[in-house]
Amino acid sequence: MSTRIFSLSPLPFISPSAAEPRVFGNAAEAVDALTELYDRNTRFLIDAFGALADGAPVTGRYRACYPQVSIETTSFGHADSRLSYGHVTAPGIYTTTITRPKLFRHYLKEQLDLLMRNHNVPVTVSESTTPIPLHFAFAENAHVEASATNALADISLRDLFDTPDLNNTDDLIANGEYEQLNGEPAPLAPFTAQRIDYSLARLSHYTATSADHFQNFVLFTNYQFYIDEFAAWARTLMAKGGDGYTAFVEPGNAITPAGSDKPETPALVRMPQMPAYHLKKKGHAGITLVNIGVGPSNAKTITDHIAVLRPHAWLMVGHCAGLRNSQRLGDYVLAHAYVREDHVLDDDLPVWVPIPALAEVQQALESAVEEVTGYQGFELKRIMRTGTVATIDNRNWELRDQRGPVKRLSQSRAIALDMESATIAANGFRFRVPYGTLLCVSDRPLHGELKLPGMATAFYRSQVSQHLQIGIRAVQKLGEMPIEKLHSRKLRSFYETAFQ
Repeated sequence: MSTRIFSLSPLPFISPSAAEPRVFGNAAEAVDALTELYDRNTRFLIDAFGALADGAPVTGRYRACYPQVSIETTSFGHADSRLSYGHVTAPGIYTTTITRPKLFRHYLKEQLDLLMRNHNVPVTVSESTTPIPLHFAFAENAHVEASATNALADISLRDLFDTPDLNNTDDLIANGEYEQLNGEPAPLAPFTAQRIDYSLARLSHYTATSADHFQNFVLFTNYQFYIDEFAAWARTLMAKGGDGYTAFVEPGNAITPAGSDKPETPALVRMPQMPAYHLKKKGHAGITLVNIGVGPSNAKTITDHIAVLRPHAWLMVGHCAGLRNSQRLGDYVLAHAYVREDHVLDDDLPVWVPIPALAEVQQALESAVEEVTGYQGFELKRIMRTGTVATIDNRNWELRDQRGPVKRLSQSRAIALDMESATIAANGFRFRVPYGTLLCVSDRPLHGELKLPGMATAFYRSQVSQHLQIGIRAVQKLGEMPIEKLHSRKLRSFYETAFQ
């Protein structure tokens, strides 16, 4: 491979040979070119690091850049107004850097194909000026610096390679705060390549599973009981042949293929902070379940990172405090509004921004409750209420002066309270990922009905299975919808990126 050497004190830059821009009228061919360029540049960095680790002399600073894809329009094309994405709002040049094109191949093909059809223009694949950090060039879980400690003991890794740059890992585009400078291209996608790479690395760390295994329909829960039930159901499903699902993946990337009754490699014994389980289906059309634990911080953290995978929907299925005297333990709450006192998103999404209920998701959840419980129509009100869910960041809110929180809950007409649902919904709104919430009442603190240990065990045993099956059935229903219908225009702002 030929290289370019740029004089720059104290060390010259050494990079792969320049890649000429290429124009494509076919989305698949464009993605192939992005993959070729990305693979070449990451391989350059990996080979350079390997050579240095093996004792090669230091002769320069190594740099390779992300590929990028661009379009240019000269007119206000008239796109199908029913679509929420796949078109730009005005003439101009639009571009985005690309990472992991093999992982995102189907997504990229879909986005580029829509753009080319809606605007009747080709796309250009070229090399960007954004360096690929060495850490992100390696495969997931690679301990890059530790593997070469002895060979590179006398020089900092950052003096030889680019490392992650927080200036390129923000959420300005997704937050609607990006300010385009005169002469600069407009963003084509909600996330830059380095922002995506950062989240892919975090996903592996927090969930102990590879990003490759995540599915397009995600369930979040705040109790391990749901994980245990899901894993048992999935293993039984695999042993019976899968029923359309191809594999079940547990933390540690332990894969049980359809037709087998045990994973090919042992699952982890020590769980990560937010373990993820994946019931896979062709085209990433299966179900991912993540135990986010308790609290809005975890809820924000994991959705910040899963969002870069551009899932089709995520739902919260967990437990909550029932706030009304008419509710009973085990009743369901379908959220149609949220009181946001979690505070973790206040800087990204002001609390005055309403988080609307999405009709497609609400209908799928209500239909799933009817189907699994057998209650229909007016009778459904016996076990489920639709209303406002409040999310708070103080787990012991009951110990505060009751005139404060109770008054606010009453004024908001809240029917349930938890610590995660509004955060997940708000981040879905922020990142344009369809969202929904179905909670199960596990205690009623305002009415003196707290769970005792024996009561809690009996409650979980009787309700978790039914609640989980409702969540699974709901995402299956969402998966049967046309994707263009599921990705609602409600989630799009005045000036949106073309990529979903």
